[in-house]
Amino acid sequence: MEPERIRNFCIIAHIDHGKSTLADRLLERTGTISPREMTDQVLDSMDLERERGVTIKASAVRMSYQAADGQTYELNLIDTPGHVDFSYEVSRALAACEGALLVVDASQGIEAQTLANLYLALEADLEIIPVVNKIDLAAARTDEVVAELADLLGVSEEEVLRVSAKEGMNIDAVLEAVVQRVPPPSGRPDAPLRALIFDSHYDPYKGVVAYVRVVDGCVEKDQPLMLMSSGARTEPLEVGIFTPGMQPTDRLAAGEVGYIATGLKTVRECRVGDTFTDARNPAPEPLPGYRPAKPMVFAGLYPVESEDYNALRDALEKLRLNDAALIFEPETSQALQFGFRCGFLGLFHMEIVQERLEREYGLDLIATAPSVAYQVVKRNGEVIEISSPADLPDPAEIQEIREPWMKVQVFTPAEYMGPVMELMRRRRAELETTETLDTQRVVLHFRMPLAEMIVDLHDRLKSATRGYASLDYTFDGYRAGDLVKLEILVNKEPVDALALIVHRDQAYEKGSALVRKMKEVIPRQLFPVPIQAAIGGRIIARATVKALRKDVLAKCYGGDVTRKRKLLEKQKAGKKRMKQFGRVTIPQEAFLALLRLEE
Repeated sequence: MEPERIRNFCIIAHIDHGKSTLADRLLERTGTISPREMTDQVLDSMDLERERGVTIKASAVRMSYQAADGQTYELNLIDTPGHVDFSYEVSRALAACEGALLVVDASQGIEAQTLANLYLALEADLEIIPVVNKIDLAAARTDEVVAELADLLGVSEEEVLRVSAKEGMNIDAVLEAVVQRVPPPSGRPDAPLRALIFDSHYDPYKGVVAYVRVVDGCVEKDQPLMLMSSGARTEPLEVGIFTPGMQPTDRLAAGEVGYIATGLKTVRECRVGDTFTDARNPAPEPLPGYRPAKPMVFAGLYPVESEDYNALRDALEKLRLNDAALIFEPETSQALQFGFRCGFLGLFHMEIVQERLEREYGLDLIATAPSVAYQVVKRNGEVIEISSPADLPDPAEIQEIREPWMKVQVFTPAEYMGPVMELMRRRRAELETTETLDTQRVVLHFRMPLAEMIVDLHDRLKSATRGYASLDYTFDGYRAGDLVKLEILVNKEPVDALALIVHRDQAYEKGSALVRKMKEVIPRQLFPVPIQAAIGGRIIARATVKALRKDVLAKCYGGDVTRKRKLLEKQKAGKKRMKQFGRVTIPQEAFLALLRLEE
């Protein structure tokens, strides 16, 4: 089709504002999917996506639409993930489009990720079409939200579309707006091939299947291709489009969106954001914006049954084929035996990976407390990156420890500003600016350490604001801090899986809380078990699990006191010997206690 009649657009929204439902209605209205094949959330193909109501993987679909002017247009919809952890995938999907539908819930209004994704779209220079969804709800504040959205984008209220994706109201207006307002692609058909990879998945028969937007030139089956960042070369086994299933076409021209089945065996050779070019006539420079996805949160994954170690390794290898952002390496722990240290984009990404491993591969896993990657500057000037407290060098060699800091935006009703500020202050956050959106809502801009965010900040923020606040964050940089390694000793032996890197000001508070928690979960032994929190060689908190005591005097119903004393002395000697050689088995609840430290 001629480029003038192609429209490439995506849908961006905060989680649960109706993005996937609107995509369903567009597919129905254009006849892309027959009523017999139609299910809810067609583009969310994973069970996990449907259950959680969150798009995890980007997907694409081509629709054919006959507009009011009588012309038939090719509409390429790229569905983007909704969660902040996947913002890099969102940015690449936006780079493949010329326009975006900005969907806002009529009852919730503008939220954190609405704005975060809007800014990404504006940076990519996209045409924004504002859409207010769920106008059929009893709690809808349609006029108010339309006014907010018009004010935010600097457009008239008439330009804001009012729809109900669930009921199918005004869907034609959305399609007409895409045709009228989104510009056609501007690539050069006669230039050397440049195609942007905005997502990929692994197919056991076709290798890595790259989802691409052809910017310049055209791509054909059996044409030798090269990836400009990794340098990998391949010949496509298949070239085609999404309808939304994969349909071979053997050719993709400039401006079109489709897929290339590369035959490559690892997703790492074909990363999101990379550029395909013709190996015989390469383009002079790649498309802008490529950077490798960088894990921010690290945690250990261990099988509950040690014989499942090989099964876990195989499962991680298979999962990595579909998720290039996941990294892992083997690690051992005194308490948990053999497992893997895994790197994730964020805490939500970690939850998704763990749940997919347990569901799709039938594994029973223990996850250690998540930690972040620290930079350690040694006295000899060497800088190393560590993701586990166990890797921290000797304190005498350390000049400084740097931790990752994030820029955080919190959207909250003005009445909850106090509780939010107090919560963030306890997390070492620094308030930058406060913006007033309207009479009811404010945006608070903070900078704070990632380590303070990763466990339960989101949950506590929702609790403090009765569920009204929303949160968005981006990486800011590394900053030196007064950080120390907090070790937990059980029966005078350090347990590496329970070690933490914490700020010195919080070490006593966290050490005491952890020791108290451990005392509750470690079962009583026949000898007293001391639990200690230590920084270096200094003990800062202690609790003792009392011994179980057998009543050895039960059989003495009278007689000489020396006989009783002799039995007690014998018991005392036995306990002393047991304490010397006895081992304490630490239950799984002890490791989960790290995740539930009360403030």
